[in-house]
Amino acid sequence: MHEIEDWDDLRRRLHPEDRRCFAFFHPAMPGEPLIFVEVALTRAIPGSIQALLAEDRDPLLIEDARTAVFYSISNCQKGLAGISFGNLLIKQVASGLLQELPQLSSFVTLSPVPGFLRWLEATTPEAAEALQAGGNGAAELAAHYLKDAKRPDGYPADPVARFHLGNGAAIHEVHAQADTSDKGRAQSAGVMVNYIYDLSQTEQNHEAFALQQAVAASKSIQAKARAGQASLKSINSGK
Repeated sequence: MHEIEDWDDLRRRLHPEDRRCFAFFHPAMPGEPLIFVEVALTRAIPGSIQALLAEDRDPLLIEDARTAVFYSISNCQKGLAGISFGNLLIKQVASGLLQELPQLSSFVTLSPVPGFLRWLEATTPEAAEALQAGGNGAAELAAHYLKDAKRPDGYPADPVARFHLGNGAAIHEVHAQADTSDKGRAQSAGVMVNYIYDLSQTEQNHEAFALQQAVAASKSIQAKARAGQASLKSINSGK
C-alpha cells in the first residue's frame, strides 16, 4: 500500500481518466470494501512509483493506454486478514478492463519487495550495508532473492512474491531506485518488481507453483538472479 497523503493525492488516484480503483463489497457491509486495488493505465510497463504517482504528470489519453498497472492492493478488514480476495479481484479487474479497452496488451504490478533487505542482512551483511550506502547491484541481488530465497516449505521467502506467484503471475522485471521513499529504501533499498499477469498462462503458472513450488520468471530475471547469486558467492568467498 502506498500511503495516500491527503485529499489531493486521493483525487489524483481516482479522478483522471487513466486511473481506476476497484473493490469487493459484501451485502452485510455495503458501505465498507473488503479489499480494493488501485490501477494506473500507462503506455509502457513502469519502473518507478514516484513517477507513476507524480503530482505534475500529464494524464494519458485512454486510447493510448497499453498497460494496466496494479500498484496498490489493500485488505480493508482486519478480521479477514488471513483470507485472500486479491486473486479473484485482480483477475476480474483484468478481464473487465480488457473488455473495455481491448488494446491493452500487458497486465502488471509495480510491487514492493518487503523482505529483501532483511534477508540480505541475514545472509550477507556486507552486501546489505553496501546497498544502503548507495552501492550498485540492487536489481541483481533482488532478482536472486525473489527467485531463489525460499522458506522451509519450498515457497518463496518474500510474502508479496508468494501472493502474486500463487495467483499465477510471473516475475517480469526488477527496478533499482524505483521507490525512493524512506519506507522503500528501508525495506528494499529502493527496489520494486513487476509481476506480469499473462491471462493465457495464469492457470498453468498457478498449478506449477502450488504443486511444485515453481517460480515463473522472465529470462531477464533469470539472468539477473544468476548475477546476484554470483555476486554474493564472491563476497562470501572473500571473507
